[in-house]
Amino acid sequence: MADPAKTNKVRFEQLEGAVLELRRGMQTMQETSVTTQTLLQELASRSSVRTSHRRRKGSNHHSPKASPPSSPRSTSSRSFTTGESDKGESDDSRFSQASATGTEDGPTAAPDRTLRMHFRVKLDFPRFAGEDPIVWLDRAKQYFATQEIQGRKKVLLASYHLEGEANQWWQWYNRSHDGKTISWHKFEKGILRRFGPTDFEDYDEALSKIKQQGTFRDYQQEFERWANRVTGWPKKALLGAFMGGLKDDIATEVRMFRPKGLKSAIDLAKRQDEKLQRLRKSSSSVPSNTRRMGVPGPTNSTAPLPAAKPLPVNAMKRLTFDEMRIRREKNLCFNCDEKFIPGHRCLAQSCFIEADTPLVVEEIYEEETLPPETPSDPLISLHALSGSLGNRTMRVRAMVNKQEINALIDGGSSHNFINQAVVNRLNLAVTPITPFYVRVASGEKLACQAKYERVPICIQGFSFETTLFALPIRGLDLVLGYQWLEGLGCVVHDYARRSMEFTVNACKFVIQAEPIGPSLVVDVNSLMQEWRHGAELFCLAAIESDSALPVDFTTNLAPDIRAILLEHQQVLSTPKALPPSRRFDHRILLKNESAPINVAPYRYAHFQKNEIERQVEEMLSTGLIRPNTSPFSSPVLLVKKKDGTWRFCTDYRALNEATIKDRFPIPTIEDMLDELFGATYFSKLDLRAGYHQIRVHPNDIHKTAFRTHHGHFEYLVMPFGLCNAPSTFQAAMNSIFKVHLRHFILVFFDDILIFSKSWPDHLLHLRTTLGILDEHSFYIKPSKCIFGQQEVEYLGHIITSAGVRVDSRKVDAMLRWPQPKTITALRGFLGLTGYYRKFVRNYGLIARPLT
Repeated sequence: MADPAKTNKVRFEQLEGAVLELRRGMQTMQETSVTTQTLLQELASRSSVRTSHRRRKGSNHHSPKASPPSSPRSTSSRSFTTGESDKGESDDSRFSQASATGTEDGPTAAPDRTLRMHFRVKLDFPRFAGEDPIVWLDRAKQYFATQEIQGRKKVLLASYHLEGEANQWWQWYNRSHDGKTISWHKFEKGILRRFGPTDFEDYDEALSKIKQQGTFRDYQQEFERWANRVTGWPKKALLGAFMGGLKDDIATEVRMFRPKGLKSAIDLAKRQDEKLQRLRKSSSSVPSNTRRMGVPGPTNSTAPLPAAKPLPVNAMKRLTFDEMRIRREKNLCFNCDEKFIPGHRCLAQSCFIEADTPLVVEEIYEEETLPPETPSDPLISLHALSGSLGNRTMRVRAMVNKQEINALIDGGSSHNFINQAVVNRLNLAVTPITPFYVRVASGEKLACQAKYERVPICIQGFSFETTLFALPIRGLDLVLGYQWLEGLGCVVHDYARRSMEFTVNACKFVIQAEPIGPSLVVDVNSLMQEWRHGAELFCLAAIESDSALPVDFTTNLAPDIRAILLEHQQVLSTPKALPPSRRFDHRILLKNESAPINVAPYRYAHFQKNEIERQVEEMLSTGLIRPNTSPFSSPVLLVKKKDGTWRFCTDYRALNEATIKDRFPIPTIEDMLDELFGATYFSKLDLRAGYHQIRVHPNDIHKTAFRTHHGHFEYLVMPFGLCNAPSTFQAAMNSIFKVHLRHFILVFFDDILIFSKSWPDHLLHLRTTLGILDEHSFYIKPSKCIFGQQEVEYLGHIITSAGVRVDSRKVDAMLRWPQPKTITALRGFLGLTGYYRKFVRNYGLIARPLT
């Protein structure tokens, strides 16, 4: 049974809150009443002044010589005139003067000013019965701020306006605190816990997953709803969440302007959404421009050519001022996406389809007249006409009536086109149409006189039917344009992997483009024969190849491997700039940061000084080092290589002694080789100057300083000789290949091994590995790489599908090893033989007498 004292206390608190609100309402009414009374008095005074004025005017009319009495009006008039000249006088005094003078603006303007100064709007506190607590709490906070309510009065006033289920909860919640004071923070938290959604703690996740499904206005409303409920999000994160949820056609345009804040991004997205809506309206309102062909006798009407849809490309569109400014800054052509240079000509010229005019048939000849251009004419790109590949095209293999043909998926073409030469071979049923022309920007015209409806096509397991128009296309058989892409709905293009992904009838499909083959060398006779058949010719010139693949290197590769390497030539090229800053830049943490390491330089022979100067100058030109004034200094020395050249080395022994050692795990060769069971195809990649592809952290660059006989320099990239350099490099490789390690990739410092059980898997694994290296700006040295072999040497072992065996060259070196005569020579021999100890039975017992 409830305690009567506690119940009475709760009711008293609620009554106190009600009295507080009533008192505020009465105060507002009193202020309004005072204002009203003031207005009535002023109006009455105004009325009396006008009445006395009329009486005096009437008396003056009968007695023109009577002197005007000294009345308040004359005084007020003089006072009003003085007040008008006094610019510092208040509005209240002007109101009283104007009301006494009887001017036309006095009694009408002054009451409004008084109302604005004294009138106070009465607000009703929102009531809550268990609906959305967040909205109610926001309105309550606004009420508190407006009415200047502080402290415990917030809870009293809010609890008084709880109804139904919410009031029952409050009775229980208040009793559960045993009469203790409940702060507004506790009250707010309790309301949210009781009536808020079960996931109100996961607003961050909800905001990060929001996607635009409908209109932009709905998306903005939903985004603002969740953004108002999260706390601690930086402005950059909110901007990223907003951009990530936009539709692709809106987000692409907004990113081009690089908005600096959320407000500018919303404004840009709103403008782009309005622009797209205008384009849709204009395209739907343009009537078809297909004309009938007039011929003598009976005529057959055909279905009109479908109207062109707005294309998702920048073909023949009018650029805005901002777009032209951006293209001018990036030195891009206004008509295409290529770099603009003097004498530039657009390669991807657009072609327009336009309907033919009626044919005038006479006894001897027919005369044709081309119609004028219209904005809704269908469009086909030059890539589709010539069979070449562009930025937005994909070449695939398609099946039509159980026959394989070459197809090009081209977003720059508005409709689907088929080569006239393959129509008969595919046994397609023709549908006559009104002839129309395909006109290239150069003035050339291509005629289309046939249409093929409901043509069954299958591409990589995806079957569909579509309508095709016949055109004399060269280099391919079929073009699938925007007419087909539009029916797929949301399409995700991965231009790096040359694939597209979409969902139809709840089934997910992925179409992978054919690999780009190498350019073929043709003789003069073949070239002339192609030209006689109407092939387009371009100027050919012999230039020095800038390909990263040597000619003798690519000739021995399989065509599939060669195509993959051509896709990733950037990875095989020589870096021309410093590597980018990454999260695994090399750190040098010292045991005592206040004590710089400074070692005197060595003495060098004259010829070594020349070599040091040459190599230092080379590193300066490539940006690997720079002049330095650091208190740190380490000496350098030259070590002769096997080929007689000199290796530039920095002696960091003193710096390594003062460095805190990194304990990142280095993989063991035995464990790595165990992962190769079942693999039959292997590729080995060697990174180009691997350590130099990782930067030194900016805070530690000065610690890499070295001194020569002619200067003081420091490394911007990770040099050889630092004690923690192997750990940093291995950590970087493990980080970028984390998902694929031990599945088809093994990494031991700068040696990368790709292994697969089948040839198709190996091609996919190789493409994935090169793509990851390209994404993180790492480079490999082609001359030291091996691709697609069934036997490869890796870390001193010969790896095949049958297993792992020792390298015969290493065994020969052991057999030719001279008999050790010193402890150092003995240790070298044991180190060499111990590398293969797992292949020698009882190696430990045999080598024990030598240890």
